[in-house]
Amino acid sequence: MPKYLLIMRGTDESNAAMMADIDEMMAATHQFIEETVKAGVLLAAEGLDDPGQGVVVDFSGEAPVVTDGPYGETKELFGGFFLLDVASKQEAVEWAKRVPAARGSKIEVRRVPGSDEVPQVDK
Repeated sequence: MPKYLLIMRGTDESNAAMMADIDEMMAATHQFIEETVKAGVLLAAEGLDDPGQGVVVDFSGEAPVVTDGPYGETKELFGGFFLLDVASKQEAVEWAKRVPAARGSKIEVRRVPGSDEVPQVDK
């Protein structure tokens, strides 16, 4: 079965709304994870630390440039993910619609290609 990544994306505003109701959000997320486990589709789920604790390695120039977070030019931040093993994109979308999310956030659904689909380099 194909794998799909449900990528949680948020803004400063949606992240603040989530933090305002963090206990409720965590309970709803725990319930969602239990449902995906019972359905046998969850492969992994992780959240990420505050973006202010991260860095960006930018390869725009000749040499990589490292910049501490937060990232002023970024309008949406990747906050975490669920990796699901489901039969179709539509099934992944149906799960994504059930993710507990704060108003203003988004869930991006992306298929993870199998190793047999990645171009191989001849040596």
